[in-house]
Amino acid sequence: MKGGIRYHPEVDPDEVNALAQLMTWKTAVANIPYGGAKGGIGCSPSSLSKTELERLTRVFTQKIHHLIGINMDIPAPDMGTNSQTMAWILDEYSKFHGHSPAVVTGKPLDLGGSLGRDAATGRGVVIATEALLAEHGMPIRDQHFVIQGFGNVGSWAAKLIHEKGGKVVAISDITGALKNTSGLDIPSIIRYSKENGNIKDFTEAEAIDPECLLHEECDVLIPAALGGVLNRENASEVRAKFIVEAANHPTDPEADEILSKKGVVILPDIYANAGGVTVSYFEWVQNIQGFRWDEPQINNELRTYMMRAFTDIKDMCKQLDCDLRMGAFSLGLERVARATNLRGWEV
Repeated sequence: MKGGIRYHPEVDPDEVNALAQLMTWKTAVANIPYGGAKGGIGCSPSSLSKTELERLTRVFTQKIHHLIGINMDIPAPDMGTNSQTMAWILDEYSKFHGHSPAVVTGKPLDLGGSLGRDAATGRGVVIATEALLAEHGMPIRDQHFVIQGFGNVGSWAAKLIHEKGGKVVAISDITGALKNTSGLDIPSIIRYSKENGNIKDFTEAEAIDPECLLHEECDVLIPAALGGVLNRENASEVRAKFIVEAANHPTDPEADEILSKKGVVILPDIYANAGGVTVSYFEWVQNIQGFRWDEPQINNELRTYMMRAFTDIKDMCKQLDCDLRMGAFSLGLERVARATNLRGWEV
């Protein structure tokens, strides 16, 4: 099984169970050999020191070490956790089971991590966006993008879109939002964010209300922050032609219905943000092989998996005469049901 571990004040069992189920369908859509899992601790990591985070992580690992393993449940970073968290889990787990680099993914390179893993989810989002736009005869170049969230996923997506000639006209993070209808200087904003920890005081763009970001006119809206940001209160004001769900479950069912009636094409999260878990799979394979792949190979394999999954979803959509979300979920469910039947279990 595969899934992230998140540290966030609002972590609760219902959320973890829901996210684990989403991971089940995501890995099935990506066609990688995992079931879904998730874990978390209800805490505020920003208010904890590094020493406190390490102690918390090690005690957590002591409680779950018998539940995770290289052929059981392989954690990865999620909200509020990172490669350092995975390093602590690996070290603590190894005290009980011997050195086992494949027990977690998203590790530092020096401990068996994979090249390309840091950019993987954002890169997967961009590959998925390319596939979607190509279906409508559009390149990324010169299209206008709005990205909500400028953490790992949002910043990498913005960087890669900028490199491909797309115009990122508005972005936001937890501190504020920026806009430039001619296209933001993404490399400068990334440098500023790394140096200052925010984007709100970046002076070479217009500051706007983050609440209005989702309503900005654009070709592609990429929600890359929290879930539930598109809801029945704001969906009617969305002016994007396409939505690519880089966050987990950013669109509520009511919003989904409103947006569909408006003709907005939505690329669902269980496909669009599958780049991270796909490269996590590559990392796990490398750890088991004891052989590191180079970065071009990883990026090429990621493109192959993402493009193949998009083709499979489109085929399912044609078969069922449905939208992309229904096609993706139907594909995932069909693959899980088929595997279950082959093992002789009742469905």
